[in-house]
Amino acid sequence: MDNANTSPGDEIRFVVDDAIMTVRDIDPTRTILQYLREDLRYTGTKEGCAEGDCGACTIVLGELDDNEQLRLRAVNSCIQFLPTLDGRQLITVENLSPPGGPLHPVQQAMVDCHGSQCGFCTPGFVMSLFALYKSNSAPTRRDIDDALAGNLCRCTGYRPIIDAARKMYTYGTRAQSWLDHPFQRDARVSHEEQRLVEMLKSLQRNKLFQMDTAGVRFFAPTNLTELARLTAQHPDAQILAGGTDVGLWVTKQLTELNTIIYIGKVCELSRVAVADGYIEIGAGVTLTDAMPILVKHYQELEELFVRFASPPIRNAATLGGNIANGSPIGDSMPALISLGATIVLRNQDKSREIALEDFYIDYQKNDRQPGEVVVKVRIPLPRPEQHVRSYKITKRFDQDISSVCGAFSMTLEDDTVAQIKICYGGVAAIPQRAIACEQALLGKRWSESTVREAMRTLQRDFQPITDMRASSRYRSTVARNLLYKFFLETSGFARLETRVYCHGR
Repeated sequence: MDNANTSPGDEIRFVVDDAIMTVRDIDPTRTILQYLREDLRYTGTKEGCAEGDCGACTIVLGELDDNEQLRLRAVNSCIQFLPTLDGRQLITVENLSPPGGPLHPVQQAMVDCHGSQCGFCTPGFVMSLFALYKSNSAPTRRDIDDALAGNLCRCTGYRPIIDAARKMYTYGTRAQSWLDHPFQRDARVSHEEQRLVEMLKSLQRNKLFQMDTAGVRFFAPTNLTELARLTAQHPDAQILAGGTDVGLWVTKQLTELNTIIYIGKVCELSRVAVADGYIEIGAGVTLTDAMPILVKHYQELEELFVRFASPPIRNAATLGGNIANGSPIGDSMPALISLGATIVLRNQDKSREIALEDFYIDYQKNDRQPGEVVVKVRIPLPRPEQHVRSYKITKRFDQDISSVCGAFSMTLEDDTVAQIKICYGGVAAIPQRAIACEQALLGKRWSESTVREAMRTLQRDFQPITDMRASSRYRSTVARNLLYKFFLETSGFARLETRVYCHGR
């Protein structure tokens, strides 16, 4: 490891403690957490679950946004491969205050509010709060809860940590560096922060980055042409986006990956556009960036997306990755299928577009040909008189896997169902439409008697399994009741409290 500016080569280059670090000759599947603890000896960052659930490993990554401004986001270091650090800034709990120096405002607030007991989870909480501190100058309680949704504490309790989140903004006079300043996006950007921006600019690549170490080949193309060429040359390569699923294959299943193609640097895949009646979201767009544009046009999906994983996961995971992975409990697919979404796949110079519902064939099997890669997802814009809902049923509000996820899209003409799509996740081997139920509703008057009859047809669409999350009987009952819930919310019963909204607990 060298602490110097070097030529691009096959080295991983990133910023730590205001210096450019380079790493070479390292296994591309080595995680950032392993590198921190075993190589840098930054042991403040902890391993709790090694799957991105507990938050003990939380770090903050700095990178340039589309306007070349610095953007800081919390991620789970336990499932992020080290090469994905290339061109970014790495911030850990050790970087927030110098040895023997004053504590960072977030750390001081945790001390003053007694936000730690055993301390194992504390560095992760501090880093999640630091990301909030640098991105939101006046968070609401909902903002604080969401920022901490990916961090688990088993002894302190959350009240003093939430108190610290509120108090951390009161230490402005103790500022020692740009890290100590809370959220600001104006002319007050410090010379120190501007210097960091210039360092990150110098690390950006305009050509293919590749490694071949420890028997693992790692490629990071920068454009779609390079990506298409690589997937054609290596049709069996593992496509890597956010790593929130692939990382677990390595850390939990001990899977050995031979060839990895990372799409996080492909500029064409990071674009979002609204045109020609569609929302188009590139396969490399993170959930954090994809959700606002979807919620802007489909406000009814806000609760679903707020409950979709945790901020550190959403900051890394991509909508395209969630789609390509095709898990039967993936929460985005039922909603997207109900909206009539399509996906664009590319193989070398050929592209094709298919309905998202046709992409899934069977459990962990999809219609992606060798060498093909998901390029983007296209979601139709809302239609007049269209009613959209998606409900996630879990044992807890935040950070939980769905027992059942139901999504509904219906267009009414007068009181008659002119169009309807119903899709469920968690009740079959793939996200699946309820075709028999749809047929029972189509062309009928939207009434309680019609809906209750349609509820009975769901047993022809699904024979749910029983597992650790729910029984078959429970899933069948919930699937029927979610349809009735949709009816109540779209039939003039708006005063009924049928669900918990994301703006309050």
